[in-house]
Amino acid sequence: MSIILQQVTYVHPDKEALFRNVSFSVNKGQRVALIGNNGSGKSTLLRIIAGKLHPSDGDVICSSTPYYVPQHFGQYNDQTVAGALQINDKLRAFHAILNGSTSEDDYAMLDEDWSIEERCLTALSFWELDHLQLDQPMNTLSGGEKTKVFLTGIQIHEPSIVLMDEPTNHLDVWTREKLYAYVESTRVTLLIVSHDMTLLNIVPSIYELNKDGVTAYGGNYEFYKEQKEWMVNAMQESLNEKEKELRQAKKIAREIAERRQRESSKGKKRNEKKGLPRIVMRQLGNNAENSTAKLKEIHSGKMESLKDHIKQIQNSLPDNRLMKLDLHSSPLHTGKILLTAKEIDFRYGTDKLWPTPLSFQIRSGDRLAIEGKNGSGKTTLLKIITGELAPQSGEVIRADFNYVYVDQEYSIIQNSLTLLEQLEQFNSSNLRDHELKTLLNRFLFPHTVWDKKCKSLSGGEKMRLVLCCLLVSNNTPDMILLDEPSNNLDIQSNHMLTSVIREYKGTVIAISHDLHFLSEINITKSFIIT
Repeated sequence: MSIILQQVTYVHPDKEALFRNVSFSVNKGQRVALIGNNGSGKSTLLRIIAGKLHPSDGDVICSSTPYYVPQHFGQYNDQTVAGALQINDKLRAFHAILNGSTSEDDYAMLDEDWSIEERCLTALSFWELDHLQLDQPMNTLSGGEKTKVFLTGIQIHEPSIVLMDEPTNHLDVWTREKLYAYVESTRVTLLIVSHDMTLLNIVPSIYELNKDGVTAYGGNYEFYKEQKEWMVNAMQESLNEKEKELRQAKKIAREIAERRQRESSKGKKRNEKKGLPRIVMRQLGNNAENSTAKLKEIHSGKMESLKDHIKQIQNSLPDNRLMKLDLHSSPLHTGKILLTAKEIDFRYGTDKLWPTPLSFQIRSGDRLAIEGKNGSGKTTLLKIITGELAPQSGEVIRADFNYVYVDQEYSIIQNSLTLLEQLEQFNSSNLRDHELKTLLNRFLFPHTVWDKKCKSLSGGEKMRLVLCCLLVSNNTPDMILLDEPSNNLDIQSNHMLTSVIREYKGTVIAISHDLHFLSEINITKSFIIT
């Protein structure tokens, strides 16, 4: 075994348990994807395996030190590229020796790794980072570049265990293809947290993390979906059967109680006619009551057992409550010209963003993907389309239309507000308080989190709240703009988002490197920035 987890528990500092008694193993050379809803603890579990976090209880055993590709990079912003890759000291020793150092400490630090610098340059080149210097600060890099820096570390360190947390986030289509090829061909032990459907379908094993632990599925994501659907259907059938048994048990109990009551009343009248002494009648009445009580107790016990069984099945079923969002149709007629861009360009500093000025037209009803490599100016173009930025050359002719812009940070969500306060900000339909709370519940926000600050929400939770806000707003957008919307979404939230956008009848402009997502929302046109 390469990775073994034994009864691992993690409890937050506020004493709330994230997961309990998680046990599983990953064999040497096995490739596994770890999936689960936002908030289930996937990233935390990966950090525990990587040794970045200590479990509250339980044991983690790895055959060697894992190499970890993180999802978030803020903690590395004050480091250089070499520092983030943990090769600073080895490179310093290498150059010291080349310059004549005979220090034993330098030789011990280098540890005969004479190819360290060559591997660094080769790895940077492979991931198209030739332009970076090893002493360059991490805070000067884009999100995609930071991810690629950590991917270079796999070739540099040559580990036998690799952990990846949402590795395709921020990567362009071309770089994703390189990562997919690596995942398919590698012989290292690989554990990946991801929601990327393409990646999940090339990983031969799926492990699902939930509140009850980890369930292993011996197949890719499509196999997992089939198995999951079969299991859910079986549980639903069992639930329906137990509910039917409970209704029947209640009916029988009611009929027995009514029959006993009728028999008791008739018996009392017969005994009165017979002129039996009161003490005898009382004893007969007590016997009848005791018999009725025993029967009632038997049926009550059976019903309680059925209720417990039903509750267990309900708790095991995934929360697939319908979150249908009807955005209606844009009132604009299909084909109306919304925006015309003529020879536009933009500058950051003195350098032009686009070597060749851009010209294009957007019409009502278009479903358009903006494509291009990391740093090609896709987000800048979206901001020009919305009018947030003006081009520094060329011309934009914009018709009157309203839009909703969902950026990578979900900026329409105000982190300082509670969930209920956030929803109230969009309540142009003047829904009453209990109606807003009902909507939050429909979007999988129970009453326990209504007063929770939005800043504590995960990416998937923020996306659900964005959609909930759109539902209470009385304004139907003519255009929806999405900037990498599927990043950080769990599978459940991703499915909900694709369903909403697919059904929306209006203009959709999306930036996404997730080809599966673009296909699901029926994108029909692409504008490629070179």
